[in-house]
Amino acid sequence: MTPLILLTLVLVWQAVLVGYTFTLAGNAADEGVRAGTAVAPGERSGVCREAALRDLPDAWRGGAGVECGGSGFVTADVSLRVPVLFPGLIGFPATVKGHAGAVEEVKH
Repeated sequence: MTPLILLTLVLVWQAVLVGYTFTLAGNAADEGVRAGTAVAPGERSGVCREAALRDLPDAWRGGAGVECGGSGFVTADVSLRVPVLFPGLIGFPATVKGHAGAVEEVKH
């Protein structure tokens, strides 16, 4: 019975890591697009990327991909690798994606 309990705990822990990665990707995209809407289009990509990566834990930041763009309607897409059991060691080849969009702020 013990191996079955251990296997169940491992699977539950892996499911928690997948869910947490989805949460991190969505939040990072939100932060990136929020920062990207407040700057000029020429500065948007760098500011958006920096804001998206700022609050990510180190284990997820290494393989993160961030794309920002748009004019008028700014978008941010964040891709994160899901770790296998222990964050920071190895990750699944598949990625989790977060997407966010917001209308560009108009400065008067």
